[in-house]
Amino acid sequence: MTINCKGELIDLSSPKVMGIVNITPDSFYKNSRFNENSSILNNVEEMLKEGASFIDVGGYSSRPGGNEVSEQEELQRVVPAIEAILKEFPKTIISIDTFRSKVATESIKAGAAIINDISGGQIDEFMLKTVGSLKVPYVMMHMRGNPKTMQTLTDYDDIVKDIISYFSERIQLAKQHHILDIIIDPGFGFAKTTAQNYELLKKLNVLKIVDKPILAGISRKSMIYKVLGSDSSEALNGTTALHMLALNNGASLLRVHDVKEAMECVKLYNQMNI
Repeated sequence: MTINCKGELIDLSSPKVMGIVNITPDSFYKNSRFNENSSILNNVEEMLKEGASFIDVGGYSSRPGGNEVSEQEELQRVVPAIEAILKEFPKTIISIDTFRSKVATESIKAGAAIINDISGGQIDEFMLKTVGSLKVPYVMMHMRGNPKTMQTLTDYDDIVKDIISYFSERIQLAKQHHILDIIIDPGFGFAKTTAQNYELLKKLNVLKIVDKPILAGISRKSMIYKVLGSDSSEALNGTTALHMLALNNGASLLRVHDVKEAMECVKLYNQMNI
């Protein structure tokens, strides 16, 4: 499985790591928040040295109950950050984490190579058309509602079957808009209870039926620290344990706060599968 990023083919048959850079004041894990170029660049440099294949830049916290951010504010956060990163590290493959088509467009113009949309094109009616016209890879996530309402929308007949149905429909729509490279993200923590998150992780390999690379975004989430009786700052060990499970169950891409530890998981997973 490959995706085309600015003419470079990235092979996802061997798992890759995506490092998270939040240009926000309120992301759930405080150590992933960056507001100044110097701290952004220092963090990106460290992630690249540790082995991240992608850097995911976001300017709108999607945590449950997160603050509203205007489109203009989101643009002011992410576009200068993307430009600064690429000026310092020109070969960086940047993903823009947004559900807004205008933010996606301006970010790609600034040099980003991938669009990562938590809504799968459901919040902004122009997103799929925009991605297709930009001819870039698209990460589509499963979510119900929006970050303010999603935790009230956890009633499923069969969560795995429902998510497969969702992706089958969204992938078909994406293809109609000429989107060629699609990655699916089951959306751990988005419109899902803790029990549903673990059921989904346990059955992650079933999602391979849609024949798209799978992104697992479980890093330091409440599905980990609530079970452990801690908080996000103490959730690295639990994250690492679940990362290995995700890889073993078919994940092609880990979206993480801690690149070094995630890369160690990938290396050990690869060693087991020689």
